[in-house]
Amino acid sequence: MIRTFDHVVLTTADLERCLDFYTRVLGMRVEHYGKGRVALAFGEHKFNVHPPGFDAGIKARTPTPGSLDLCFLADRPLDEVIAQLKRESVPIEEGPVVRTGARYPIRSVYVRDPDGNLVEISEKA
Repeated sequence: MIRTFDHVVLTTADLERCLDFYTRVLGMRVEHYGKGRVALAFGEHKFNVHPPGFDAGIKARTPTPGSLDLCFLADRPLDEVIAQLKRESVPIEEGPVVRTGARYPIRSVYVRDPDGNLVEISEKA
């Protein structure tokens, strides 16, 4: 019944810090759409970003900054990702470690975004 996902909603306590992390550190791009709405796009996917005070109408029961655990597949070798994280002074909390991904074993590092969400960045092991 489900083929893929369209988007994920990322709730943030600080829009500017959130956008800076995902664009500067992870290379996503900001898109503005609708009436004052903002998203972070990457590949064929996007995160709609909900800053403090944003009324989305229908939403999660308790949208909370820092409650996501995300895993991304990198578009380059993990060693290059690690070097980029070090250049940006983003501390690695764990890794590299081998984990079980959705499609195959992955080699990953774990960092936190400004809201405290756990961000796993991986390559095929």
